[in-house]
Amino acid sequence: MSVAEEGKLFTPTFVMGWFANLFQFLVFYFLITTMALYAIKEFQASEVEAGFASSSIVIGAVFSRFFSGYIIDRFGRRKIVLISVLVTTIACALYLPIESLPLLYANRFLHGVGYAFAATAIMAMVQELIPASRRSEGTGYLALGTTVSAALGPALALFVLGTFDYDMLFIVVLATSVISLIAVVFMYFKTSDPEPSGEPAKFSFKSIMNPKIIPIGIFILLICFAYSGVIAYINAFAEERDLITGAGLFFIAYAVSMFVMRSFLGKLQDRRGDNVVIYFGLFFFVISLTILSFATSNWHVVLSGVIAGLGYGTLMPAVQSIAVGVVDKTEFGTAFSTLFLFVDLGFGFGPIILGAVSAAIGFGPMYAALAGVGVIAGIFYLFTHARTDRAKNGFVKHPEPVALVS
Repeated sequence: MSVAEEGKLFTPTFVMGWFANLFQFLVFYFLITTMALYAIKEFQASEVEAGFASSSIVIGAVFSRFFSGYIIDRFGRRKIVLISVLVTTIACALYLPIESLPLLYANRFLHGVGYAFAATAIMAMVQELIPASRRSEGTGYLALGTTVSAALGPALALFVLGTFDYDMLFIVVLATSVISLIAVVFMYFKTSDPEPSGEPAKFSFKSIMNPKIIPIGIFILLICFAYSGVIAYINAFAEERDLITGAGLFFIAYAVSMFVMRSFLGKLQDRRGDNVVIYFGLFFFVISLTILSFATSNWHVVLSGVIAGLGYGTLMPAVQSIAVGVVDKTEFGTAFSTLFLFVDLGFGFGPIILGAVSAAIGFGPMYAALAGVGVIAGIFYLFTHARTDRAKNGFVKHPEPVALVS
């Protein structure tokens, strides 16, 4: 009897996948928060050039989303995840000898391509190890690694820079990537790719954007657009209202509340369906943004962070579980690449649009308006995925997948 058929979740291979995913995202957050200042100090970059040094990894990631899912599903997750993590490790090693801004841009773009392939392929591989009856629970634990990295990555990077220098930061980044590579090698020898069903699919629009993912993709795009206002502008908002301490604790509070509730909510989604968890997350997401809109004390901001963990921290893993639940297991790669394309679009265009909005109406009214975007997302969900059988009834009665674990 296979591991998945026995209903086991925390197998050695799943744990290695969890760590591989954690360390990939940890490297991303180590660098996304430090590259702009590095470009200014090391290469005398302008603010625009420094911003590009920071965001070029995201540009590389978005570029690769258009074909990463097809390549992963067509040529096999194991091979692609090994190559892509090797690419990210090489990119991490190249930060040390780089001596010009154009080379930094090129390496950041390369890192973004490898990072997008690696994150998508790792998640697709780990999904194959999760029993169907525990799909949401397992996906939630996997997403928890992303949350932990988002909370710890920037703080650890700033600690290293405050204590040492950028060379030491790049050494830490390289060591972190090597650990991820080791975990991936372990997974490579402990897993197999799913058997293809029929002839290999040709590259098409469906390879870029799986139609089954579009409804939940539009929903999470709206959520990410709204939450990008928090990610991009909470520090500026805190400075304007003298709430720096609260802003510093926001993401820690977010991570703690998500960690506490993750197991319960994942099991609830498996047993009761998507709707109960999505509506739970939407309610707290809107409340979090509403509290932030009128925050005048540090504890208001911290409370908003706690509630955001129950809101956005609930919605993201729930949506990932939905994405892999509406496709065949041979489509996990395109499912994740399509979903993350919508996520990237929300987070990519959000700060640009909301910068103009905040300048016109102020941060408080902007967060109130973003709470309204959350309501709109809920209405859209109500008329799309919420009507499906799996959204209403859960997955416990569904048959288990055939695990491909040695």
